Amino acid sequence: MSHAPDLIGQALLDYQHGHHAAALTVQCSAADDEPLPAAYFFRTLLAMPELERQALDECRGRVLDLGAGAGCHSLELQSRGFTDIKAIDHSAGAVQVMQARGVREVAQHDIFAPRASQERPYDTILMLMNGLGLAGTLEGLDKFLRHARTLLAPDGQILATSSDISYLYEDEDGALVFNLNGPYYGEVEYTFQYKNQTGEPFPWLFIDGALLEDAARQAGYEVDFLGDDENGQYLVRLNLVGGFEPAID
Repeated sequence: MSHAPDLIGQALLDYQHGHHAAALTVQCSAADDEPLPAAYFFRTLLAMPELERQALDECRGRVLDLGAGAGCHSLELQSRGFTDIKAIDHSAGAVQVMQARGVREVAQHDIFAPRASQERPYDTILMLMNGLGLAGTLEGLDKFLRHARTLLAPDGQILATSSDISYLYEDEDGALVFNLNGPYYGEVEYTFQYKNQTGEPFPWLFIDGALLEDAARQAGYEVDFLGDDENGQYLVRLNLVGGFEPAID
């Protein structure tokens, strides 16, 4: 069985080994191709967008950093004295890079992996860089919000960023033009290219705030929008509601 190439991991490893011009090409079903410099995953606090800095200020307790990339957020939290952080990424190369950079606890798996029986629950789940996109689809988001309840301590929180990309569908008069019979406009498909290799396409979710609020409340979270920027990106805190019993599918 052939495995898809770990292109993001290759790019991060190349950057870590001194090839600072390493850059992926991102193909997106909703927009033009864009370069994604590996350097972006290694950004320091000063280079982080305001929403990310705000999210780091809101972290507390035991932290699970999902889709951690090169570990920039975990490393920043470690520098602030956080001692109990676990960084997760699906990319084997990203995991190698984080270990080399000094992230103390790293694991390679996806966001739906169950919490081990001996693993204590988390006070904060961190999902930055449009981190809710890891859920892939609206259905995946519902599944993740249920799953996250098994990862969080009773008063736990999810701190996440996402974007409303409806502006991509505006016509010249500013009216939105959607295919109402098609999938939700924020469900897009990405493909990475790196060094003449093309990866497997994967789904990514950009969810507007109203739809996220509805999904999160249904899953038993209180929703608090903490900020937004001029690009339609926002930071949200989802807090577990005590005593909520989710419906059984």
